[in-house]
Amino acid sequence: MAENENKIDVEQPEGVMIHSQYIKDLSLELPLAPEVFAELGQSKNPNVNIDISIKTRTLDKDVYEVALTAKMDADINAKKLFILELTYACAATVRIPEEHVEPVLYIELPRMLFPFVRSIIANNLSSAGLPPLLISPIDFAALYSARKAKEEKKEEK
Repeated sequence: MAENENKIDVEQPEGVMIHSQYIKDLSLELPLAPEVFAELGQSKNPNVNIDISIKTRTLDKDVYEVALTAKMDADINAKKLFILELTYACAATVRIPEEHVEPVLYIELPRMLFPFVRSIIANNLSSAGLPPLLISPIDFAALYSARKAKEEKKEEK
């Protein structure tokens, strides 16, 4: 049988589609449990540090992985309360004009992942016997702008 010579090239629609979301890495440590729980009842709020980072990689043509990593720790009365690391990621097709791909990868997709990251952190801390901690919303556009400014400074040197 001869191959069909009249193949039609179907143009894929533009847009962003998340195919899957997943926990890539999750670690929670309470190095001084259970003794540190006594500190919680006697002290004011713990001093919480959080660092958010975003990594992307190309999986296929127009398909990317975006990984949002939250590294957190908290101290109470100069004692380590907890250490938490979470990397939550998605695989997404991004078919948009090239000049918009990077902002979508570093702003829009992390914005979509953030509520899940926030929920996973709160649930895990609560399951560990700690009060749930709700992370304040993050301005991913500001993070992206700061990242771009840092890259431009490096290029000037």
